[in-house]
Amino acid sequence: MLPLTYYLSLSVILFSMGVIGVLVRRNAIVIFMSLELMFNAANLAFVAFARYYAALSGQLFVFFVMTVAAAEVAVGLALMVAIFHI
Repeated sequence: MLPLTYYLSLSVILFSMGVIGVLVRRNAIVIFMSLELMFNAANLAFVAFARYYAALSGQLFVFFVMTVAAAEVAVGLALMVAIFHI
């Protein structure tokens, strides 16, 4: 089993890549992908802490974050299609 610091450092790297992608890019699809990368980085940290502390609450929180992220993607893509359809 890998130490907790490995998971957290990977999470920080992924989150930083997502922040850079949101701040630098102007394409809406790339910004959505960067936001998803940030959500997944946070999910990785939650799961790592849940496993380290042997608690189920972190994994339950990840389930809700994934649900909100899926809804965000669906609404965001629908808005982009509606805006660029004209």
